[in-house]
Amino acid sequence: MATRTRAPEGHENIVDIDVSSEMEGSFLEYAYSVIYSRALPDARDGLKPVQRRILFQMDQMSLRPDKAHVKSSRVVGDVMGKLHPHGDTAIYDAMVRLAQDFAMRLPFVDGHGNFGSLDDGPAAQRYTEVRQAKAALAMVADLDEDVVDLVPNYDGAYMQPDVLPAALPNLLVNGASGIAVGMATNMVPHNLVEVVAAVRHLVAHPDATLEDLQRFVPGPDLPGGGRIVGLEGVREAQATGRGAFRTRATAKVEQITARRKGIVITEMPYMVGTERVIAKIKDGVDAKKIEGISNVVDLTDRHHGLRLVVELKTGFNPDAVLEQLYRYTPLEESFSINNVALVNGQPRTLGLREMLEVYVDHRLSVTRRRSEYRLRRAQERAHLLAGLLTAVLNIDEVVQLIRSAESAETARTQLMTVFDLTNEQAEYILELRLRRLTRYSVLELESEHDELLRQAAELEEILGSDQALRTLVSSELADMAAEHGTPRRTVLLESAGGTATAAAAPARGRKASSTPLEEPDEPCWVLLGGTGLLARTGGADAPLRTGARSAHDAITHAVPTTSRSDVGVVTSAGRVVRLEALHAPALPATSTAPGLSGGTSVTDLVVIEKDEAVIGLVGLGEDAGPVALATARGVVKRVSPADRPNNRESWDVISLADGDRLVSARHASDDDQLVLVSSDAQLLRFDASAVRVTGRGAQGVAGIKLTDGARLVFMGVAPTDDLGGYGVATIAGPANALPGTSPGSAKVTPLDRYPGKGRATGGVRAQRFLRGEDELQLAWVGPMPMRAVGSGGQAIDLPETDERRDGSGKPLPQAVAAIG
Repeated sequence: MATRTRAPEGHENIVDIDVSSEMEGSFLEYAYSVIYSRALPDARDGLKPVQRRILFQMDQMSLRPDKAHVKSSRVVGDVMGKLHPHGDTAIYDAMVRLAQDFAMRLPFVDGHGNFGSLDDGPAAQRYTEVRQAKAALAMVADLDEDVVDLVPNYDGAYMQPDVLPAALPNLLVNGASGIAVGMATNMVPHNLVEVVAAVRHLVAHPDATLEDLQRFVPGPDLPGGGRIVGLEGVREAQATGRGAFRTRATAKVEQITARRKGIVITEMPYMVGTERVIAKIKDGVDAKKIEGISNVVDLTDRHHGLRLVVELKTGFNPDAVLEQLYRYTPLEESFSINNVALVNGQPRTLGLREMLEVYVDHRLSVTRRRSEYRLRRAQERAHLLAGLLTAVLNIDEVVQLIRSAESAETARTQLMTVFDLTNEQAEYILELRLRRLTRYSVLELESEHDELLRQAAELEEILGSDQALRTLVSSELADMAAEHGTPRRTVLLESAGGTATAAAAPARGRKASSTPLEEPDEPCWVLLGGTGLLARTGGADAPLRTGARSAHDAITHAVPTTSRSDVGVVTSAGRVVRLEALHAPALPATSTAPGLSGGTSVTDLVVIEKDEAVIGLVGLGEDAGPVALATARGVVKRVSPADRPNNRESWDVISLADGDRLVSARHASDDDQLVLVSSDAQLLRFDASAVRVTGRGAQGVAGIKLTDGARLVFMGVAPTDDLGGYGVATIAGPANALPGTSPGSAKVTPLDRYPGKGRATGGVRAQRFLRGEDELQLAWVGPMPMRAVGSGGQAIDLPETDERRDGSGKPLPQAVAAIG
């Protein structure tokens, strides 16, 4: 190819250029620019360049969370004019995503106005306003202390950070997505508390394995909640950086009218909107792929959140219809993980350990540079104050010397010579205001000088010890988790569990499309897990007597029944909600352990109020035996499950006093022992026969004598003739800790080490508190061995059995959500 250019003399000059070489060079430059400057995030702060420039410029504009919002167009204009050499649309789109709580697990921009939804775009930038969210302050913290390198902007007029300090592990918490040239990234969000726990473990144990870190980060935590079905792809992505998993909407069957049921969807898969789902349902019904649906109503609003109601035709099995919805609509979606990020300017595919390593190295570097900067400033200031204090002690001579000097230069030289001062000290004295020389100011100077020397010594200790540096980083991360952490939203399931696959019973006047699902009325156990998962076994074998550990979650309640009978779900408001055992997903018949990985959240199957919580599971048969109830104020009661109204879906079993709530519900015969554990670590054991069986309207009797400010944490039931096979597990921690952030200390002791006492007494101490602990956060009384799990169902090791009934606990590696 030839190109014609104008020569300086005005004559044409023809230059021959090889097309393939030109295209190759230009394309490589373009590809590198897209990869490095636009599409891929940096593994250290998890941000793309445009996102980093937005947060930096908002910090420069002092758009703090306590300041007023400003027009989005003002921020976009400043970013485009000073830092980002691209169009305003790209900048505004990036800023909108930073403000969307359905896209970001931890938003960095606090938006005011219409910032869009999953089905619709945002308003124009002239109509919206922004300011920094609280989490954004952690990303830009300490920027003025030389913690990261600054580089010139596109025209060299301004300086910008090459990477943000990132006090939060943003890459894992918020994920990222982007399409570059020849590569792409698609990273999924995670829970901040879990990620910080993993980072802190890696900081303390640099040789930690992937399996060690997976105990803290069991899987993604999506902003919209939902459920992840199948964790094999998640674990593969954690190991290799690539994998896939399926996300499902959270749905439950409700009685929407007196004679009609419906499927109520309250959480969607990641980045799926209701309008898209409704359109797909309509297409499926029109194509005869989905049967049994009469109407779809979107009741979503800002007060009640997402609520999509799928109304069913009479005679159709809701479970079968729901399975069709999962199959033919976006209520079940696949998410492909591709963890590609920039490491030292090069794109790399990273597993969980690699991402955490990069972040840990970054935070260690940031903290070290910040400490070095503060040490220099402290030493410089202490040096000036030392000279000033010398001048104060010799103030008359200093004043006389300055007055007799012919010039400032002469005065500075004489001060340095006479009082052995440095040039900086002498210059500082010459610029001093005389009012600083009062007695009060002198005392302040001495105090400030001593404080600076103390700070310098602490900083030198940090810089001189790798362990001290790592301890500081870990402590700061713990503070970030406590300030910005939230509970897990997404439920992790090893598999989908047993669900219906056929359309259901035939509607009147037309031929059935399939055979309805039928199950024989066989003995089974209905199981409730510590994370709220519900399942049933396929046989009559008692699950808690096998000693087996479940694959996911811990069993807290097990009720024998038959597959076509009812069980009762007990709530903290003192209600029992009827549940058909058939609605609980069946565990695989070949399973050797009662794992709840195929279970369903109990709140998907029964309707409870917002201020209620599920606290137990009881049988409703005639032979089920009395049910013992215990409240937070130490009141106990026994009631017969047969004492219930006919044809009622729920009913009250205890009359609660104002402000009281139910904390435990378990079957207890006269031959059993009731074991009550209070928040001040007192345990009381007495015969269940001391509490006679009363009617549903009774209030109960005093069970344990509580001290001021204490409450009942747990009530367990143990057979009198088998106390040696039962144990007591207690977990202590600080009362003011955010749930899920303080692991605390745990203790496991055989139940027979605690003496029996009379009802309504104070009990004996069950655990001695360590420093910083002031209450029991969790307790459990049940058969040995016990199992503890985290909020995501991951196993947490409990300490070895302690024969001392009032000994102190052993620190836990992470927070425990339930014991079973």
